[in-house]
Amino acid sequence: MRTVRATAAAVTAVIGASVAAVAVGRLASDAALKAPPGRPLPAEPRLTVHGVAAGQVILTRHLAALRPGRYGLAGDGAHTVVGPVLDDVPSSADTVVRRVERVVRGGLEPGDRVWFTPNLYVGDPGTALGLDHTDVDVPGELGPLPAWFVPGVRDTWVLAVHGLGTTREHTMNLMEFLHRYHFPVLALAYRGDRGAPRSPDGLSHLGETEWRDLDAAISYAVDAGARQVVLLGWSTGATMALRAAARSGLRDHVAGLVLDSPVLSWESTLRALATARRTPGALLPLAVRAAQGRTGRHGDHHHGGHRPGTPGPERVGIPTLIVHGPGDTVAPWLPSRRLAAAQPNTVTLHTVDDASHGAMWNADPHTYEEVLRRFLTPFM
Repeated sequence: MRTVRATAAAVTAVIGASVAAVAVGRLASDAALKAPPGRPLPAEPRLTVHGVAAGQVILTRHLAALRPGRYGLAGDGAHTVVGPVLDDVPSSADTVVRRVERVVRGGLEPGDRVWFTPNLYVGDPGTALGLDHTDVDVPGELGPLPAWFVPGVRDTWVLAVHGLGTTREHTMNLMEFLHRYHFPVLALAYRGDRGAPRSPDGLSHLGETEWRDLDAAISYAVDAGARQVVLLGWSTGATMALRAAARSGLRDHVAGLVLDSPVLSWESTLRALATARRTPGALLPLAVRAAQGRTGRHGDHHHGGHRPGTPGPERVGIPTLIVHGPGDTVAPWLPSRRLAAAQPNTVTLHTVDDASHGAMWNADPHTYEEVLRRFLTPFM
């Protein structure tokens, strides 16, 4: 009887440990699979506002607060655009002073908890930029997908797709530039976004299923008169662009790709986000396995001679610009370097130093736009 009881207790302990491991894995995988649009990713620190003066904000000293360039500074119900660090303004060893360019919504008060976002604009292309636009619905497989259409005279359309932790407002960072060169722009909200259909399982698949919504946008553009399209994606939006260019039934209409901070290894991104949530290293494999089980994804493997971390079985057979850098702690830079090195005839890599995930433009808008102008010139 004692042996039976001991065995039963051991089995119960094993089952309990297994259930606990599954639960821990699911919780850790939520960092990527349930990242809410428009909310900061786990890797983005919350900073404290220590003071506000005319045209200035004093923030907690942190590597994030020292980033070069222009960013949105977001808080609950507030959004302010901040410029570079003001080196000639006195500050303490624990604080950083940045220039305030404009207050978009709400305001900043000492004690507020805020975070940096690549989104400079809030609203829509009309209210934020003064651009004529139309709100359209793109017919998707799960239902209508809201999109902004900014008209242009060219027959090459730019289809813009945001990524992790942002909304389609992120695409407005480049709308004035694209409008200046007369490209029609279609900026898409896809499954899981506000106003768009919910994913059937309520999870992000990091572009692996969402690409079909971008495919629907390609169909919409072609039906509306686009001769060809350039797919412009950030983060998992870049993953969507890669998948659509390889798998869409209308892929012959895809003339080029612009990939900003692309997620080329979903396992690395999931590990990075889980780590940012302080998941112990020993539990990270559980997070990956949980994500595989929840989404039906397979691991990053070798495909057709690809190195690990390159985007699955697809090869990039059209002109592609990757804008990425070593400061990205969410989507590793190395896979982008490998992809560009493996396909130098079609893929160009522009490296941006000291820029966070999805914020390559923010770090140096002028250089970014010049590189993009050169890439888009053959489509003009």
